[in-house]
Amino acid sequence: QVQLVESGGGSVQTGGSLRLSCVVSRYAPSIARMAWFRQAPGKEREGVASIFLHTKETTYADSAKGRFTISQDTANNTLLLQMNSLPPEETGVYLCAAGGLSGDWAAPLYYHYWGQGTRVTVSS
Repeated sequence: QVQLVESGGGSVQTGGSLRLSCVVSRYAPSIARMAWFRQAPGKEREGVASIFLHTKETTYADSAKGRFTISQDTANNTLLLQMNSLPPEETGVYLCAAGGLSGDWAAPLYYHYWGQGTRVTVSS
């Protein structure tokens, strides 16, 4: 059973930073890519960043480029997301996801495993 457990959320002011973590219980053979998504109140779940586990190739949403960094701590089976210069509109629940190689990296449909999420609140 693959389980994803996020942590690191909290409350920050505009311009603040947070580092999110996602501990992976085990890597199933089908898992080739992991990603972070954001679920804002009243909005659809949107992809923030993804990483291919074997090549370490990363992809970011346009809004995240230059401010967010996704990385993998293989020694501790942990996916990380460093977020800097946060604005209030990036408030939401951040979820860790794991899936295969195919499909649009930002489409939730292509991810088989999900964590429960960690809440991020950015105040103005």
